[in-house]
Amino acid sequence: MLYSEKVLDHFSNPRNVGEIENADGVGEIGNAKCGDIMKMYLKIDDDKITDVKFKTFGCGAAVATSSMATELIKGKSIDDALKLTNQAVVEALDGLPAVKIHCSVLAEQAVRAALSDYYTKQGIDPVPIVGEIKVPEEE
Repeated sequence: MLYSEKVLDHFSNPRNVGEIENADGVGEIGNAKCGDIMKMYLKIDDDKITDVKFKTFGCGAAVATSSMATELIKGKSIDDALKLTNQAVVEALDGLPAVKIHCSVLAEQAVRAALSDYYTKQGIDPVPIVGEIKVPEEE
């Protein structure tokens, strides 16, 4: 299985690892089949994601996609973060093997889960804004 240089870099040197105390939104997504679990923490000020951290338990691709997802939404507006797709994560990593595409979907859903938690904490129903959170199936 061949990984791009970017995947290897984000796996070896993941960005934004850790947790945020008193995070404005926390989302956790797990895939029981492959054992990958991602937890995203968001700090949000004025509809901007000022900080984002993650903890991922899983394969190299799961770590790399989590890392890249945080890089893609850090400093962005909530609206921009909601537009994040697993395809954008895959492209930013210069591709992923087909059997690892589900990791990029996990990363996208973890971001959505954290945003969903953020809206819930604000007393706003997240579903119309964020959509349903889906746990991806492994290929």
